[in-house]
Parts: sequence; structure tokens; C-alpha cells
Amino acid sequence: MVDKSEKFNWLVRVGYFSRAILYTVLGLIALTSADKIAKGTNGIFEAIQSYPAGTAILWIMVIGLAAYALFRFCSPIFDIENTGSDAKGWAKRVGHAGSGIGHLALAYSAYQFASSSGGPSSSGESGGGAQEAASGVLSMDFGGTVIGILGLIFFVVAIFQAKKGLSGEFMHRISGQAPSATRWLGGAGYAARGVVYAVIGWSLFQAGFMSAGADQIKTLGDAVASLAGEGAVFTITAIGLLLFGIFSLILARYRIIPDLDSNAGAPTFRT
Repeated sequence: MVDKSEKFNWLVRVGYFSRAILYTVLGLIALTSADKIAKGTNGIFEAIQSYPAGTAILWIMVIGLAAYALFRFCSPIFDIENTGSDAKGWAKRVGHAGSGIGHLALAYSAYQFASSSGGPSSSGESGGGAQEAASGVLSMDFGGTVIGILGLIFFVVAIFQAKKGLSGEFMHRISGQAPSATRWLGGAGYAARGVVYAVIGWSLFQAGFMSAGADQIKTLGDAVASLAGEGAVFTITAIGLLLFGIFSLILARYRIIPDLDSNAGAPTFRT
């Protein structure tokens, strides 16, 4: 048994706050700034860096996104969300692990911008850091299989995101004191994330199993940018991501953070 401390609780809340900044900015620049969204994930952090106290905000996001990733990794390790160990439970836990990997990559991207005044200087490619890491994995024996399996994990995550949006099951982990609009904000947000995660999963699947190359791998911002020519799909997804940012801000205050104790039982469901 591993006890949860108040520090863990607050770190997770900072993680949700960081996620709120990330998705709010992503949705806004997708709707209003074609040049920034064309830069993918780099465009998000460039926009944040240009804000007053932007570097300080980026450092908060480095800590918060890394904390959120660790929180998600606690699901497959400790099953702190009490999803169980049957096939359905493990599918959810694998999905949480995929989310952890994605947010850890975002934390690293935020670190690159926070630690330098002009952001990453390696290239103009929007997903340079992620693609460089993927190139290293692909160069290893069975590296393509690893990347391809990661793509399948993102497909699993995409399915569960869409399912959560439709069913509203995410409300089970939110305090009853949350605003009444939380349900539809989360529903729209999770549906949009399902679309984006499917795009990321497909790019990883292509790189791993179809020899498409690491430069085709898409990060969060890149996936949204790739939808820019899809008309209504792009606009609806961008609005959904903006709403997901607002939803994440609500979670920073009202999310029920489970104990790091697999025997603690599921939190009381919201009626």
C-alpha cells in the first residue's frame, strides 16, 4: 500500500491546470491563427511564450504536465482509478499509460521552450523533439514494432475518449459541487480529443508498421494542424479542444483525486 500525500494531490491539480492552459491555447490558435497552428505543437508553446510572464507559465506547465503524466502512469501500476484487472480494466489502464506518454512528451516540449528564450532551435519542424526520439526508437531492433504498438495504444485511448464523451462516465470522478455545465463541456472535449488521438495513433501506426518514417509522426498540435483542410471537422474539433481546456480548469478544482491505494475502493459516484 502506498499512501497519497497532499503534495501528490496538489501536483495532480497543477497538472489539470496545465492541461487547461494547453488545450485552451490550442483551441484558440486553431480558430484564430493559421500561421501558428501550421507549426503544430511548437505553435502552442510559441503563443504561450509570447504572453506576459509566458516563460513562468511554461515552467508551471513543465511541472504540471509531468505531474499529470506520472498520475496517469499510476493507473497501470497501482490501479488507483480502480478499473480492475479484467480485459476491460486493463484496456483502460493501457489507455492511461498512453496518455501518460503523450503528456510526458508535451512536458518535454514545454521544457524546451521554457529553458530557451526562442524555443527549440534544432529545426522548424513542429514535432522535431518527438520525431527525433521516434527516429532513435525506429533505429533499434523491433523499434518499428514498439512505435506501431504505441500507435495501437493511442487508438485505444481515442476509443475511450469518445466513449467517455458520449456516456458522461467522467462525471463519476468529479465532485457534485462542480458547475452544471461540466457534463456538456467534458462531452464535447472528450469527443474532440478522440479525433486528435486517432490521428496521432494513425501516424504512429504508419511509422511503425508501414515504414512511413519518423517525420510523419504527429504530436498534439501537429494532429490538429493536419485537420486544417477538413472544413467543419477542423472547426468542430478546434471548438471541442477549447471547451476541453475550460473543462480541465474545472477539473483542477473539482476532480476527485483517488488514493494511491488499490484497496481503497472507487470514489463515491456522482448521482
